[in-house]
Amino acid sequence: MQKVLAIVRREMIAYFSSPLAYIVITAFLLMQGVIFFLVVTYLSQPGQAAMTPLRLFFGGTIFFWLFLLFVVPVITMRLLAEEQRSGTLEVLLTSPLTEGQVIAGKFIAAYLFYVVLWLPTVLYVAILERHSDIDLGPVAAGYLGVLLVGFLFLAVGTFASTLTNNQLIAAILAFAGLILFFIVPLVEQLMVSSSGMKAALGYMSLWDAVDRFAQGLPDTRLAVYTLSAGLFFLYLAARSLEARKGR
Repeated sequence: MQKVLAIVRREMIAYFSSPLAYIVITAFLLMQGVIFFLVVTYLSQPGQAAMTPLRLFFGGTIFFWLFLLFVVPVITMRLLAEEQRSGTLEVLLTSPLTEGQVIAGKFIAAYLFYVVLWLPTVLYVAILERHSDIDLGPVAAGYLGVLLVGFLFLAVGTFASTLTNNQLIAAILAFAGLILFFIVPLVEQLMVSSSGMKAALGYMSLWDAVDRFAQGLPDTRLAVYTLSAGLFFLYLAARSLEARKGR
């Protein structure tokens, strides 16, 4: 465990030593702030359906998913690709570290950075609380949904980063992988006629699951799906590193 924590510490220092980290944080919070303002403005207009702004904020608009589709690849693109480009990956793989420990340390660091991105959005909850009564149950469930989806997306990005020594290509591969998860509901609605296939794709729909969390209706299926699929991609990442070690 100490070896994994050492990698986490090293990666967090690398994140916050790079201007890119602050650019990502600033851009993320700026856009989230704009979307939050637009959501509140839209719902405050006469005739709009009664709905908490945070339900739209947590997965209720296309912007939520677009942020994740673009931000997650930026977070993960350097994890292993940069190590391969600079030649330090060989040092890691010949040290007394297993491939699993390397992947775990780097993934945990990326996940912590992802959490840091979302922490300031708690201010939105505080702002709404000052002006209206808020049920904190759906808010907590919404953040849990964000964390679960982040686990899966970051695992996909970590795997993509093991496949190349080019950060841009790693980001593109991660984006392509995430798109496949994103379009599942579209495939279900537009291209599938089999009831059995529809049921299977419905189980894999992140849109509906995150929306249920935002309503305060946590669904264990999302937890099982994202955690199991995320662990599978982390396993693939470890095997990818093992294959490179054998070359």
